[in-house]
Amino acid sequence: MAEKRVRRRKSPQVADREALDHFETALSEGRHWFTALLEAVALWRAPEEDVGERHYCYLIDGEAFDWLLLAERLTDAVDGRVSPSEREALLFFDRPPLELADGEFKRLIGPAKYRAHLNFLYGVVVEEALQLAVEEEVHKECRSRVWDNGGAVDDKVFERVYAKGRRELLSQFREERSLPQGNSIYLDELKQFTYWLFKYRLRRCDGARVASDTRKALVQLSRLEAARRRRASLTQDDASPPQLIEL
Repeated sequence: MAEKRVRRRKSPQVADREALDHFETALSEGRHWFTALLEAVALWRAPEEDVGERHYCYLIDGEAFDWLLLAERLTDAVDGRVSPSEREALLFFDRPPLELADGEFKRLIGPAKYRAHLNFLYGVVVEEALQLAVEEEVHKECRSRVWDNGGAVDDKVFERVYAKGRRELLSQFREERSLPQGNSIYLDELKQFTYWLFKYRLRRCDGARVASDTRKALVQLSRLEAARRRRASLTQDDASPPQLIEL
């Protein structure tokens, strides 16, 4: 009988060291940092890690992949070999330095991570946009009611979207996760809470309401992107040299 070969899977530590090595080697070879970064993301295995005093949680609930957080971690590790302005545009405004062909992003990071990225997109980014859209509605209503000063805006938003106040839901989330209660919240926990709210809303609302809320959130994201593009265009115009006009 032929001997069956067993393929051993690399440990996350080994795979992640290879991801960092791949990124550094690609940069040394003169390849564009963004495509090299996406290839390193594909190789990465650890769902979370501690680096110094900071904790990185890349995969929320084992299903929502915060790829920009991993991009921050990887670009930090190469010590200034990435353009600071391009890095800032990617990490803070989700503006990549290269325009990829359709399907190229999915191919570079791999289908499994891409599916998890979509979970994060809808479960965190779109959920935040929904909260913002409803917050703007609440502010607009408050401005039209001159004598109505009661209630915190956050609570009104959460009661409208989730039928419960923010504090009550945050306390419920922390109790389920055996997390300490408190008045403050760190960014990593806020992302986890937002994803928990997304799943809570899906369980509580009917399909028509979920679809309506999703459309509202996507419209809000489109408005934010249009406003960002206008600001970028104005900044670019201001930075351009003055033109000489012949008289």
